Amino acid sequence: MSDSQLYFHIAIWSQIVSSIVFIGALVFIWMRWVMPVFLAAQERSNRQIAEAERHRDEVKAALEALREAIESASRDAKLIEERASEHAERERQSVLKEATEAGERVLADASRELGRARAAARHRLRDEILGRALGFAREDAVQRVGPELDARFLDRFTRSLEHSARG
Repeated sequence: MSDSQLYFHIAIWSQIVSSIVFIGALVFIWMRWVMPVFLAAQERSNRQIAEAERHRDEVKAALEALREAIESASRDAKLIEERASEHAERERQSVLKEATEAGERVLADASRELGRARAAARHRLRDEILGRALGFAREDAVQRVGPELDARFLDRFTRSLEHSARG
């Protein structure tokens, strides 16, 4: 083997060894600094998703409770209205004057009760809408702080590695 062939083989092996060392350095940097960033971002995202799901379940439960309350209020209003009609019919048969006064009194009570039930239903509906709006706002925040932001951080980091490798 001549000296030029020996130098040629040494040059090739030095390129191979330096490539292996470079790849090892990249793997070390990846495992040491980049991977923990990804894992932390993933964990943070998982926590946010779990919180959003918990909040969604709470809102669903509150919504169901409000629906049941509205149905109950509707049934109560129907029952009150039925009772008022029956009472008015009995009174009308006895004495027309007393029946008229009693019917007006019962209808006034039913109207007030219906107004209160409607006001309570409106209040519950408003609370439900506010809860949903809060849920949508949280979901929007989760969407804004997510993979795109992580991708921008990763892009900046890789560019800084490229600049430092060139420099």
